[in-house]
Amino acid sequence: MANASRFKMSRERLEALKQELYYLETVREKEVAEQIKEARSFGDLSENSEYDEAKNEQGKLYSKIAELKDLIENAEIVDNIDHDAPKDTVTLSSIVRVRDVEDDFEESYEIVGSQEANPKAGRISDDSPVGQGLIGHRAGETVTIHAPAGDLVFEILSVENK
Repeated sequence: MANASRFKMSRERLEALKQELYYLETVREKEVAEQIKEARSFGDLSENSEYDEAKNEQGKLYSKIAELKDLIENAEIVDNIDHDAPKDTVTLSSIVRVRDVEDDFEESYEIVGSQEANPKAGRISDDSPVGQGLIGHRAGETVTIHAPAGDLVFEILSVENK
């Protein structure tokens, strides 16, 4: 098999994935099996929409289980801080306050691994254009980030490393 991708995540995220997998393989799998069993009892399977729906649900469940197993098997636990970087340098897990130079508004981002990204909550992936563009820069610098929507120019106001 080709070299699989590694998925950067915190230890907490890995544990959450393991708990979700356990739930799906134990509780949810039994629930879906029971739905299929009940639908079979309705008779002719060729015109049984309940059976079709239960089998579709089983397919989705097995797909999700396979996805979680892949994430867990290829998890790369990331140390939150690059200990060799200066304290005011953006690294994985930094909380960065920036000012958009063009629009003159401030925003804060936490730089996280791709499996923990949630842009609406201000958690951006280190693999995203903005994350990549900020990493390695320091408070006080102005950076130009080439994003799909166009170039963004940010002044880094502060960097907080946990």
